[in-house]
Amino acid sequence: MNQYLPLGKYSFGMGDRFAHQGKAQLQACRLATELGASFIPVWNKSNREHTFIGTEPASTRAAADAAVQALGWSQPYHVDADHIRLETVDRFIPHSDFFTIDVADSIGKPPAAESLAAFVARHPELVGTLAIPHIDQPFHTTPEYVAKIAGKFLLAVQEAGVIYQHIAKAKGAANFITEVSMDETDSPQTPPELLIILAAIADAQIPIQTIAPKFTGRFNKGVDYVGDVQQFEKEFTEDLAVIAFAIGKYGLPPSLKLSVHSGSDKFSIYAPMRRALQKFDAGVHIKTAGTTWLEELIGLAEAGGDGLEIAREIYAYAIEHVDEFCAPYASVIDIDKAKLPSAAAVNGWSSEQFVAALRHDQQNPAYNPSFRQLLHVSFKVAAKKGDRYLQALKKHEAVVARNVTENLFVRHMKPLLLGQ
Repeated sequence: MNQYLPLGKYSFGMGDRFAHQGKAQLQACRLATELGASFIPVWNKSNREHTFIGTEPASTRAAADAAVQALGWSQPYHVDADHIRLETVDRFIPHSDFFTIDVADSIGKPPAAESLAAFVARHPELVGTLAIPHIDQPFHTTPEYVAKIAGKFLLAVQEAGVIYQHIAKAKGAANFITEVSMDETDSPQTPPELLIILAAIADAQIPIQTIAPKFTGRFNKGVDYVGDVQQFEKEFTEDLAVIAFAIGKYGLPPSLKLSVHSGSDKFSIYAPMRRALQKFDAGVHIKTAGTTWLEELIGLAEAGGDGLEIAREIYAYAIEHVDEFCAPYASVIDIDKAKLPSAAAVNGWSSEQFVAALRHDQQNPAYNPSFRQLLHVSFKVAAKKGDRYLQALKKHEAVVARNVTENLFVRHMKPLLLGQ
């Protein structure tokens, strides 16, 4: 297996659309570390987000470095080129040391017949009775089954290998972390399917350290998990078992862990995740993005005055362009338009009313998940405001930062690892 940059046991992907909350985000990691829940911060921003906002990957690295210096952070930290492909990766290579390889477009496309036949021939251990420790019942597979599953995922893994080699050639294999995203598919991977994927990744000599499989249920942006929590816990636990087995079987990096995409605000599954992680003494990578942008809006609204005015304006524009903003995120949002307040109504809201509707407090009857999801995908409205928005963040830095830190530390890190 190739060299790689090691990733800590627990890592937290922290999105920061406008690169202003690095210190507040890192403060959450510091508070968690003081309580014994050590998260490695990973600042992530995708090519799409950079394109929408008009920024460059260098800005993400600069913001992360500045936050680390300001807080005197002495632990590792990373910058993630989120959801990159071969045609988008080059702009990230000088500035990132974590690469989330997105091969969703190749999942389901057939590989070359000879490469598929060679894979099946190379892995007789995948055929027959598969007994994976900590999974109650063994699985029974046939050559035809292995060929079917490999036929769905092998081309995607081969593409991931091409992207990995491209990065390694430019950057050096020992200088970055590799994640492979396999979550954009029609159904959750079963344990044998995940094992077949990991065998293919090992064949491709990708020193993968996090993998994002598909889980049951919906992982909508910025709101809680929607689905069968017990079924999720079963799948998450079995995935951990497969990873532990594959590390030993195929020589994959011992730091290999599950990655949960759109992991922010999934409060109902944090306790099941914590139980499973404790059972296996396993690590996890939680990937968040827009939750920090929403806390910026909450902070501005809470500040009142010009901050509240900007928050109201952003919503007014978003409600006028709801279909346009929702289209790119259709598979990961679930907005009930009937529950979206009018712009006129929101223009009459106080700071308290705006914050109550937006803040993810399910005990508050004023909390509005549809309102929250629309604003989650409307960050480019703030980008259109340019310096006015950024100056408001600076002016109201104290209240914004307090909300950002509290959200990550209290609502995410503490329940996930400390059960508090």
